[in-house]
Amino acid sequence: MGATESPNEAPLRAPHPVLPAYYEREHDRRGFLRELFDSTSPDYEPTERLLSFGTGARYRRDALLRAGLAPGMRVLDVATGTGLVARAALDIVGSAGSVIGIDPSRGMLQSAPGPAPAVLIQGTGEYLPFADSGFDFLSLGFALRHLADLDTVFAEFRRVLKPGGIVCLLEITLPEPLWLRALLKLYMRGVAPLAARLVARRADTPRLMRYYWDTIEACVPPAGVLEALQRTGFAGADRRVVARCFSEYTARR
Repeated sequence: MGATESPNEAPLRAPHPVLPAYYEREHDRRGFLRELFDSTSPDYEPTERLLSFGTGARYRRDALLRAGLAPGMRVLDVATGTGLVARAALDIVGSAGSVIGIDPSRGMLQSAPGPAPAVLIQGTGEYLPFADSGFDFLSLGFALRHLADLDTVFAEFRRVLKPGGIVCLLEITLPEPLWLRALLKLYMRGVAPLAARLVARRADTPRLMRYYWDTIEACVPPAGVLEALQRTGFAGADRRVVARCFSEYTARR
């Protein structure tokens, strides 16, 4: 998992090793990601709609419902980007609930459609600026691969959830059949960057699509994610697989 260790530090449990094609050292990961997402943020939602064939909104809503999101809950959406998952959560929790989205990329937050009923703030999953036990539900949509350290982030997730609160991690993972894995790679690494050019206004958008696949391919396997949730004190860690490549991880504080 790209672990590094010194005599005075615990091993770093990054979700994937350093990817030299994009950045040279683990220390450079955060700056690379912020620059990449800032520069491509205007293209993010048009590209998502194109690549998901317009089904993304329904999938996100259904996934949150399967995870246990219900009306009236207080939700934190980490790595919210332009608020795609946050908007799905708002549709479920209704006026009796609330949703806060947090993301390190100012560009992504500024590209969120407005006026946004969710509160969107800049920040990282490693250092959540919230009091203990403040949320009923915490979501992370397709951004696990971009975290710096699974244990640090999952411990923060647990800290801000109420006892019994739910964490829901949505992610794309490698399908088991090799033929399907090859087909997904062809789509994500080949077709997606080309298709992104149809709607892209920024030169880096096809590169973002290529980076997506490279992180999917290098990411810690699902068993490692479940182990990290258990290691950081979550109970009932489980994984549901939809369409063979969409992983929905859930656990409770």
